[in-house]
Amino acid sequence: MKQNNVLFVTGIDTNIGKTYATAFLADRLSSAGKKVITQKLVQTGCVDSSEDIEAHRRLTGSPLIEEDRMGLTCPFIFSYPASPHFAAEIDGRAVDCTIIDRATEALLARGYDRVLLEGAGGLMVPISKDYLTADFVADRIYPIALVTSGRLGSINHTLLNLEICRHRGIAVESVIYNLYPLTDERIAADTHDYLDYYLRQYHPETELIVMPARS
Repeated sequence: MKQNNVLFVTGIDTNIGKTYATAFLADRLSSAGKKVITQKLVQTGCVDSSEDIEAHRRLTGSPLIEEDRMGLTCPFIFSYPASPHFAAEIDGRAVDCTIIDRATEALLARGYDRVLLEGAGGLMVPISKDYLTADFVADRIYPIALVTSGRLGSINHTLLNLEICRHRGIAVESVIYNLYPLTDERIAADTHDYLDYYLRQYHPETELIVMPARS
């Protein structure tokens, strides 16, 4: 599996807009002529189907596809809306990352140019008690798209995530600046300007992408 064929979509916090960003990136890549599919690392708070995969399809104007029905786009679904390690414990199961890997490989084998793999929460969220999302990403040498926002605190949280990535050797392909929900306009504008400055100075390989608010 070519690592750059998989882009891991993570965020600086829970409910930061990863699902919308994943759909946004899928549209962006599709417009550039790429055959793209989205995948979810682990879904919690659902039964039988992944609400985030359903949202990806809805936001990109697609119905559920064969790979969704086969379980390839979300191999692990847990009923309780919690961190994967705890949701798995409540349901009496464990996340087997080799099953996720095989599902990703199967998607690429079906002719997709890129898999957008959306995480659950942020990089330091535990998949199991001894294995963090950052471990999963670093072990597979996946590049990431990091979703941030203009709300107060986002500069700190974004820079902390960039430090985690630097420390673990994780390539940050892009920082996705989410304009929704609307916040203090002056803080939001300054946050964008500062992140633009910081990335240009210290992470010139990372693209800052503004994601418009969706209706």
